Amino acid sequence: MTRNLEVVTLAARPDLAPLLDGFDGAWPEFMRWDPMGAVYYAVAEEAYPEYVLVALDPEVPDRAVACAFSVPVAWGDDPLPPGGWDRMIQRSAINRTLGTTPTIVSALEICVQPDQRGQGLSGRMLAEMRANTARLGFDTLVAPVRPSDKHAFPDVPMEEYAVRVRPDGLPEDSWLRTHVRAGGVIETVAPRSMVVPGTLDDWRRWTGLPFDTTGPVHVPGALAPVHCDVEQGHAVYVEANVWVRHRAG
Repeated sequence: MTRNLEVVTLAARPDLAPLLDGFDGAWPEFMRWDPMGAVYYAVAEEAYPEYVLVALDPEVPDRAVACAFSVPVAWGDDPLPPGGWDRMIQRSAINRTLGTTPTIVSALEICVQPDQRGQGLSGRMLAEMRANTARLGFDTLVAPVRPSDKHAFPDVPMEEYAVRVRPDGLPEDSWLRTHVRAGGVIETVAPRSMVVPGTLDDWRRWTGLPFDTTGPVHVPGALAPVHCDVEQGHAVYVEANVWVRHRAG
């Protein structure tokens, strides 16, 4: 489907910042409570506006139909980190504090309005992120990819899920498949890419589930079970992602 979208950076259009708060229901509630997320999102508009993309559609006025976030990171030849999403936010914040020159860009999020999904917008925003990375002078974009279909297989280890392919050799997972079709190369699994701890009351509030039994809890939208410890009064979600490397442009 061809759409007359305008995709701009927040640096070019800082007036669009309020629209970034208009993506209610786009992610499971518990994902908003990864502690490392606030390190980035609390300063993204001021510190990284040229890395924030906003997609506008004249037929869908007064809101963004999609957005994308990334960060510049100083990273050498070491393998991409097992800490994935959390680690890239941490490293970028440290680099910014120390004034370290970044060498690559890491994707953090591509988000499409729930009522706009199924129209190829995620792939469009990935292409825009690659192009923006090149415009900013970088040749490499890495992405700790959250496979979009993995929630249907929460008990399957990510190492197994990530290598599942269709007869045509492309990944079974639709979001991994989009990355590979765009030229991305799957490198490895980030086994602790996002870590969301909380009290049992936190998890009850986030999910509406009782969290009254010690052991794994299957939460809608989660890619793996949440580990619940009733005696200790807390639960922890550890999400694996998949590292994909792109040439920018």
